[in-house]
Amino acid sequence: MDLTNPTQIKALLERHNFHFSKTFGQNFLITARIPEKIAESAQIDENTTVLEIGPGIGCLTQCLAKRAKKVVAVEIDDRLIPILQETLGALDNVQVVHNDILKTDLKALFDGEEKLAVCANLPYNITTPILVYLLESGLKFESITVMVQKEVAQRFCAEKGSKDYGAITLFLNYYTKPKLMFPVAAGNFLPKPRVDSAVLRLQAIDPPVDTDPKDLFRIVRGAFSMRRKTLQNTLASIGIAKEKTAKALEELSLSPSARGEELGLREYAALTEKLKG
Repeated sequence: MDLTNPTQIKALLERHNFHFSKTFGQNFLITARIPEKIAESAQIDENTTVLEIGPGIGCLTQCLAKRAKKVVAVEIDDRLIPILQETLGALDNVQVVHNDILKTDLKALFDGEEKLAVCANLPYNITTPILVYLLESGLKFESITVMVQKEVAQRFCAEKGSKDYGAITLFLNYYTKPKLMFPVAAGNFLPKPRVDSAVLRLQAIDPPVDTDPKDLFRIVRGAFSMRRKTLQNTLASIGIAKEKTAKALEELSLSPSARGEELGLREYAALTEKLKG
């Protein structure tokens, strides 16, 4: 069965009395080369165990299974489980887990696996919470390759000082090296979404700073809580006196009127150390 053929997809869904859910952000790919290209971008091999989130009807899963040691596909929608049993049942290296990814014990699920990666078409309404959950899980994923909304991908890869640069940009750069791989137009999905998409690869790195991430990202989130305000004002909103911030900025040779988007990760780490205590 061609899981990217619109006619075959509709017949499959009708057999199972399946209707698309806006709650779960369901849009299935209908261009065969795209799931192949996503799987290729993940750079996985026969020694890699892959976590897929939201497999839908399994078109990307099939592509991953051809390359990986094992694919663990976590699906929240119980209506898709019998469909996945039909489309993936013949693949002996695919495990379908019926669960909410944000409530899944990833360490228990991947106990003993040495080489891990993530590859998924993420639900766009919870993209950021999923990435935060994965990166804070304590598991050592070699890479995370995901399709997300195009504007979100641009935000994840934004340069310091740009309008797209924000707290999530810095968070991702703490754990990974983000790279925009290729765009995916809205016309490649059923149903057609209102936005275009893009595939992003996050290559795992050692954190480039030694600052405790809990302390660091408290400051970062505070800094971007009011984008047009100076750091002295935004950090006051999380209980740091303006005078203390002003002194720290001066000691770091940063402008007293600096705003959140003007600092890079190393500058935030230095600022966090100055503001401790």
